[in-house]
Amino acid sequence: MYRLYTHNDLDGVGCGILARLAFGSNVDVRYNSVQGLDFQIERFLEKDRLDDVLLITDLSVHSDNEKKLDEFVKKGGSVTLLDHHKTALHFNEYSWGSVTVEYEDGRLAAATSLFYEFLVEQGFLKHSSSLDEFVELVRLWDTWEWEKNNVLKAKRLNDLFFMISIDEFEERMVNRLQESETFSFDEFEEKILDMEETKIERYIRRKRRELVQTFIGNYCAGIVHAESYHSELGNELGKDSPHLDYIAILNLGGKKISFRTIHDDVDVSEIAGQFGGGGHAKASGCSLNEEAYKLFIAEPFPIEPLRIDAFRNQHNLKASQSGSLYVDSEENRFFIYPLSDKKWVLEKNQSVESSFSSFEEAERQIKRNHLAWLVRDELFVRYLSENVLSEKRSKAKGN
Repeated sequence: MYRLYTHNDLDGVGCGILARLAFGSNVDVRYNSVQGLDFQIERFLEKDRLDDVLLITDLSVHSDNEKKLDEFVKKGGSVTLLDHHKTALHFNEYSWGSVTVEYEDGRLAAATSLFYEFLVEQGFLKHSSSLDEFVELVRLWDTWEWEKNNVLKAKRLNDLFFMISIDEFEERMVNRLQESETFSFDEFEEKILDMEETKIERYIRRKRRELVQTFIGNYCAGIVHAESYHSELGNELGKDSPHLDYIAILNLGGKKISFRTIHDDVDVSEIAGQFGGGGHAKASGCSLNEEAYKLFIAEPFPIEPLRIDAFRNQHNLKASQSGSLYVDSEENRFFIYPLSDKKWVLEKNQSVESSFSSFEEAERQIKRNHLAWLVRDELFVRYLSENVLSEKRSKAKGN
């Protein structure tokens, strides 16, 4: 009997679907949370099943089970662990461990793509157009390369995964991959996916108004409480507020934190690792332990949500040659305007504060340190007219 213990997200379930296709009824698939895997492994090892083949994908075990699995293999047991998280690279030291974060051509690896290659190499599966596309869609979603390559179909596959139960999703995908030469959604799925996109957009708009900002260590973090759509939410909030180093998404019901970043110079797996978690450089998570509760909930609790930049302006626009006006909660006015393509001046209450090589640097300064927001057109026009009148009056007095 083959026994697959894998993650309960799309990438993990993708491995389960491949196992069903490869082994049919001769496989027992268990979908686990990060914490749940070790419990399953302990139960498996207690039964000392030397005749079974143990496959672990998209997850890694804690140090005690790591040693026990190695002992199990040394006395004749069969174990294969396939993972793609940087925090699991040390498993490559074992004969039964194989961890690949990135392929030689620069593509990021996913558990589903690694397991697919393994099953093909071992002769359990053969390449097909539908399987190749399904696996690539899962990989694109899990590595977030779908956005860079604009492959919306990968996002819709993950949306569908969350809209129905794991059992139904697995059954639909197994049947489709067995029967179809190409991979596509049926008419019903397309309809509910269109509805889901609208729902996600509304959810993100609501959560955007609940985002708070604070410094945790050396990082400027955005914090929001949400139970759903963590990947979409983290990505959109990160793009809306690029001055934030990362977004922390708290799920109090599940006692978990998800970390997301859009920045190449921020590794959120290191942040999650401080609290016993891990994951990818741009998408990681951890359990909400006592220290994490203090830093991400208790201390930021009194902070007011960030004010949203005005978004229907025609005149007060970001990086405008006419300047851009921001205010903070203390009614300080910040005016950013260009002297040249490579020099932008920041004024605070009409006094020059400093200059920057780009608009983005100047905006980052006032948003990180003053929580300022872009004001509406009418306030911008009033500010400019007041400045013009002030200059004229000064000149008139001088004459």
